[in-house]
Amino acid sequence: MSATDVDRWQFGITTLYHYIFVPLTLGLSVLVAAMETVYVRTKDPTWRRMTMFWGRLFVINVAMGVVTGIVQEFQFGMNWSVYSAYVGDIFGAPLAMEALMAFFLESTFIGVWVFGWDRLSPRLHLTTAWVVAGGSWLSATFILAANAWMQHPVGYLFNATTGRAELHDIGAVLSNPVFLVTFPHTIVAALLTAGALLLGVGLWHLGRNHEVAVFRPTARIGAVLSIAGAAAVGLTGHAQAQVMTNVQPMKMAAAEALFDGGNSVGFSLFAIGDVAHGRNTFNITVPDMLSVLATNSLNGHVSGINDLQAEYTAKYGSGDYAPNIAVTYWTFRLMVGFAFLSGLVGLLACIFWRRGTLGQQRWFTRVALAAIALPLLGNFTGWIFTEMGRQPWVVFGLLKTANAASPAVDAISAWITLVGFTALYGVLAVVTLRLVLRHVRDVPGDVHGGGEEDAATTVAPAY
Repeated sequence: MSATDVDRWQFGITTLYHYIFVPLTLGLSVLVAAMETVYVRTKDPTWRRMTMFWGRLFVINVAMGVVTGIVQEFQFGMNWSVYSAYVGDIFGAPLAMEALMAFFLESTFIGVWVFGWDRLSPRLHLTTAWVVAGGSWLSATFILAANAWMQHPVGYLFNATTGRAELHDIGAVLSNPVFLVTFPHTIVAALLTAGALLLGVGLWHLGRNHEVAVFRPTARIGAVLSIAGAAAVGLTGHAQAQVMTNVQPMKMAAAEALFDGGNSVGFSLFAIGDVAHGRNTFNITVPDMLSVLATNSLNGHVSGINDLQAEYTAKYGSGDYAPNIAVTYWTFRLMVGFAFLSGLVGLLACIFWRRGTLGQQRWFTRVALAAIALPLLGNFTGWIFTEMGRQPWVVFGLLKTANAASPAVDAISAWITLVGFTALYGVLAVVTLRLVLRHVRDVPGDVHGGGEEDAATTVAPAY
């Protein structure tokens, strides 16, 4: 493996590990704030216990997200110095805004929220919860804007004197059409992830008759979020596919193993491709549905891999401009499948809720616990599709991945850091899993001793 290959593996593994915590943080931040809102309005101590229970898990996720996310920042300079030098003026702007405006806001007020129980007025403490939630979503805004620029570079000018791409219009970067569809898709996926967690943990406690007043509404909230989140992921994903067809047609073609484009193109359900000869040897399709997905028209035109390869060769020079077809094709389908299954679990939960038997089926509790992994796997496969589908470009149409790595970092050095990060992250995974399992098995009434003062201080040790 070349140094660039090892760099890609290292960054990919780091990113996916980091993204275990991101959707849970984004989803739980709003849910915890909403739970506390109900408590402040109703003065019902049940909602306070619920807020404290999920607030501790939220804090654990924030702490781990910070630790794993910082490593990514350093990798841009260490492993991808050419990329950083060439486009850092643009890519660095939203990342700097994220650190100065969002991260500091979130990290400051999460401390106030953790230690402010019974020290601040209820409404002021609730305000800190919503500030933390807003900070986490604002952080996602700037990071997704930076990634969207890599998918569809806008708002820049090339400086021939310095040989660098330089920021020209930050407004264009923050209103990038890719960002405008990616942000809602990411947020609803995070809510779906949090919903699956609430449903699984809630049913586990209900099956053991733990704090029924806390975990029955928890499971119901999770069920509703699972259905609504899965539906919203589908709708926002449809919008994202249409933008992708316009700005990254090769990614759409690779996602469907569509070698030859045309009008009224069918959606592929299962294909066996002959990539070397640019064709499929076997393909089951739903007639016209890819045209609908890509263009909202039964007769819409979708370009194929062979057409785009010829177009890009004429525009950018010789080279292979198609991503790994098998990876993009199957990660796209796995992403959709995981979201659908998550919604199906939520639907079954709502049916049992309607019948008054939610939490009484052991088999379904086991299913719901296993289903916690489905949105996480959907997030993973979705990001693998997004990033692998952009190849061979690190910035689409502007800089190839092969030209972006640090020339001074050889493969051996990259391997050493890859092994070191893997070992370190393995230790962190064990610690985090123990913390999470210990927390989710706790019963709020037992943990807090039923007292308001005890409830006010239980978050600090977890943090």
